[in-house]
Amino acid sequence: MNFDFSDDQKALGEQLRRALDKASPLGETRRVMMEREPYSRAAWTVLAEAGALGAAIPEAYGGVGAGPLEVCIAAYELGFALASTAYASSFQCSSALLRWGSDLQKEKWLPALASGAAIGTVAFSENGAGIEASAISTVVREGKLYGAKQAVLDAMSADVAVVSALQDGKPLLCVVDLHSVGVTRVPHDCIDPTRPSGDLVFEDAPCSVLQNTGFSSAQEILNLGAVVLAFEQIGAAERALFMARDYALVRKAFGQQIGAYQGIKHKLADMYLKIETARVHAYWGAWAISTNAAELPLAAAGARVMATEALDSAAKENVQVHGGIGFTWEHDCHLFYKRSRAYALALGPALRWKEQIMRQLERANVS
Repeated sequence: MNFDFSDDQKALGEQLRRALDKASPLGETRRVMMEREPYSRAAWTVLAEAGALGAAIPEAYGGVGAGPLEVCIAAYELGFALASTAYASSFQCSSALLRWGSDLQKEKWLPALASGAAIGTVAFSENGAGIEASAISTVVREGKLYGAKQAVLDAMSADVAVVSALQDGKPLLCVVDLHSVGVTRVPHDCIDPTRPSGDLVFEDAPCSVLQNTGFSSAQEILNLGAVVLAFEQIGAAERALFMARDYALVRKAFGQQIGAYQGIKHKLADMYLKIETARVHAYWGAWAISTNAAELPLAAAGARVMATEALDSAAKENVQVHGGIGFTWEHDCHLFYKRSRAYALALGPALRWKEQIMRQLERANVS
């Protein structure tokens, strides 16, 4: 079985890399951080012009109709550029609308999401708990939403959110226009200001319920997000590895390049090994999404755990290889470390995803 991307898909990645190199270098990410902007409009424009925002959205709704594999490629290049965009969040939102939205809901939101005119997100977590039905206190009554969601990635930039809630005691997903009266956004003081999160508070906020959704629907959307975010994490990890390698080839100590010392070689080799291990899991996850495979929950959890570990290791070791300069504010090493910490919690902690792996493996052994 061949999990690799096609030549056309690889060409898309090369096109995006060239465009992001110009529009969203690391200096753009630093600017977004310093000016506290919710995302990089330059990078978002690149995605819109390349058709990446509508890659998985059918042409009937203004998208390209390519598929989820192109979404994964775009996410990888965004990670490599360390760009500040709500790409994964918007993909999760549009995926929920495609699966369970009515014709009216699709016609209202999908063309805007595909063109980049609107940004989407999902809001599932509240009260510091997971997405379990027992943890949901947000409710829908007579077409209005009441409650609050915490730690919503891209809450400050999104225009529309897919929100988990209860209606008559049953879990479901609903769509909320975040510019509506009754919606309040509470920003967080985030470790990575280039990927900000916040709370969403709903008080008599208009909403529309997605069709045929339940508790498993939120988990399905999280699985999709885990795979796409894994590609973004791997892209960032590989960029950190290249930074460390390049520095090790020019920095000298005791008359020779520091890359000649075993201690540095071992660090770079370990970074590479973790990245390639995570890449295998991410490719499996991409295959599972594209084929609607039953293995998606296991593949998504594996990709999530391994990609988080790969970026965490690469970001830390990149700082160590750079030595004293790597700890300074002026150097870009800390941008990767901040991103690694933010993404480690973006879709729930690693422990929750490891538990999902164990549950899936137990289920497979029993069957």
